Amino acid sequence: MSDPLDERDIAGAPLAVVARAAEPYLASLPDRPVHDRAQDPLLDELDGPLPDTGDGAVAAVERLVRIGTRAATHSSGPRFFHFVVGGSTPAAMAGDWAASLLDQAAGLWLTSPLAARAETVVLRWLKELFGLPPGFGGVLTPSATLAHVAGLAAARHWWAAGHGVDVASQGLAGLPAMPVLTSGLVHVSTRKALQILGCGRDTLRTFARDDAGRVDLEAMDAALAGAGGRAVIVANLGEVNTGDSDPIAELADLAERHGAWLHVDGAFGLFAALSPRTAHLAQGVERADSVTADGHKWLNVPYESGFSFVRDPASLSRAFGAWGAAYLPDADEERINYNMLGPESSRRARALPIWATLRAYGRDGYREMVERHLDVAAHLGGLVEAAPDLELLAPVRLCIACFRYRPVGVPEERLDELNARLGEALLADGRVYAGTSTYRGMTVFRPAPLNWRTTKSDVERLVDVLRELGARLTG
Repeated sequence: MSDPLDERDIAGAPLAVVARAAEPYLASLPDRPVHDRAQDPLLDELDGPLPDTGDGAVAAVERLVRIGTRAATHSSGPRFFHFVVGGSTPAAMAGDWAASLLDQAAGLWLTSPLAARAETVVLRWLKELFGLPPGFGGVLTPSATLAHVAGLAAARHWWAAGHGVDVASQGLAGLPAMPVLTSGLVHVSTRKALQILGCGRDTLRTFARDDAGRVDLEAMDAALAGAGGRAVIVANLGEVNTGDSDPIAELADLAERHGAWLHVDGAFGLFAALSPRTAHLAQGVERADSVTADGHKWLNVPYESGFSFVRDPASLSRAFGAWGAAYLPDADEERINYNMLGPESSRRARALPIWATLRAYGRDGYREMVERHLDVAAHLGGLVEAAPDLELLAPVRLCIACFRYRPVGVPEERLDELNARLGEALLADGRVYAGTSTYRGMTVFRPAPLNWRTTKSDVERLVDVLRELGARLTG
């Protein structure tokens, strides 16, 4: 096979290969191990020299699907609890297929009114879902990290303007370091965004009153006064080890009192706003200057998906627009060019899977899913507390349970090494997936059940497998 033009009359055939494989694969996910290392040798079939003469689309896709459905990490299934990863709802997955099928150049209204209008609609729907003011501007991004880049770039522009500098055109040279203050709950993606923006990842100052990272408001208040108020506060809504959150409203009070910029990292914690049980954690988010979250976490849409919202809609265009390229059209309020509101120029139509899933399940469907996950996580916490060889290390606040294996007779100084070995054994076993982290100096498990398929039986299996493997390790 040579020129793709030769396959123009059978262009739908490779898609049919995927469609035929989809139903049995998705139906098998509840019974599959999350990862079967016995299938890893299949990955060698991806390799080899670049062929001179291709296999043709159908044969190539058949090979890819055969390898992938057997050797992939099945994170679409209900027992992938590693990191904080959702799945893809049926509607979101189909919407993502539609995005690939239509292959829109989504950066400009001129190239795709469909993609631009869909993005405008889903940003409005998301604001309604989270209770953000309708006047906020926004942009979709590939990830929470780039959502941070968007929000903190707007903050950087605001901060530099206070020094009389247009940082978008003149850069940071000659300016002092931008003060960025946060609690010990801060995520590494915030540091990475500051690194990308040239502000320096280690310029961020943390103010914690304990070894869990909870914010020291008095110390931050004093630091803001010392900085003359012109600073950025990063509030964290949903920490990745325990689901703990900063007091957003109190940080908003600090920001208002000192004239600082408040940026909220709501990667998954922003979804707390959907449930009456957890909405208090998100109180004050509506007062922020910028807010970020992930779609491929609790929204359960495919990778890659993030969103950034800003109080002043013009702040994004000041940070990312005005390129001065004659071939790029001007935009207006009705015809938005989203590639001038964020870090990407070339963009796929990532609004389509978000549109599909929000249209399919609505506000009530997402509220029910979030509340089910809250119940599942609480159930997991209860199982841990009831088990004589497990130790719950923090209250279950959202969709994360933080605990460790602590069998009778194992001294404290051996627990970290034992839990690290147990984490490796769990991933090698593959029936469920949950790795380890470090919390308050301890090696811990912090599974996050937020896949739309996950139920209480899945976390029950996690506990059973962990205890089984732990018993083997301890003899």
